Amino acid sequence: MKLLLKPLQFIYCIYAFIVFVAIMFLVLPFVLVASAFGIKGGNFIYRLCDFWASTFFFFVGIHVENIFEAPHNREQQYIFVANHISYLDIPPIVITMQQPIRVLGKYEMIKVPVFGWIYRAAVILVDRRDADRRSRSVRALKAAISHGISIFIFPEGTFNETGNTLKEFYDGAFRIAIETQTPIKPLLFLDTLKRLHYKSIFSLTPGICRVVYLDEVPVKGFTMKDVQELKQHVFQLMEDGLKRYNSTK
Repeated sequence: MKLLLKPLQFIYCIYAFIVFVAIMFLVLPFVLVASAFGIKGGNFIYRLCDFWASTFFFFVGIHVENIFEAPHNREQQYIFVANHISYLDIPPIVITMQQPIRVLGKYEMIKVPVFGWIYRAAVILVDRRDADRRSRSVRALKAAISHGISIFIFPEGTFNETGNTLKEFYDGAFRIAIETQTPIKPLLFLDTLKRLHYKSIFSLTPGICRVVYLDEVPVKGFTMKDVQELKQHVFQLMEDGLKRYNSTK
């Protein structure tokens, strides 16, 4: 049966790619104009990305479902963190978060033709191989927070290919949370690996993408001595959550 479905999935993936690129070219001129208008322009770019992601998901038959384990206040500023396992982790971010936000993204993605232009305008870039660029990305994240904008960081840094529920976390998100006294809001992406495996773009399938909002983790009164404790606490919350939803690797 799987052999019979392979050609259909290939056709579906080609169709999905065409839809993705068509919408990308539709939003591109607006992104380029908005990128010249500072903070307000940046917020508008995320609304454009929401349109792009929502329209793409509609045409390929993917539906985002939010699960709130605790009430979520969209007026509150947070440092959002989530597990990272698929290229499809990105669209749910802009679909589910209807509040001003900036995402920390890998520098290498700007090399992708055309897409890289939008990516550069939309995210705060980080290149962990370059100390100067790392410092600049931290300053940019703190600047976003100082303007009342939430930030989103994948604390694993890149795809979790370890076979464990989560990869070891970097310190960055937790250091910034303590330095700016901004609470952390952990999220869980439960189905993105099922929808699109990181090993192949031709593994895309329609279906549901659940996003779980865990309770916020306050950092009031924490100091830099508490970074490791905070990091481990959030790691445990997220690992327990993924196991609770049977979303382990």
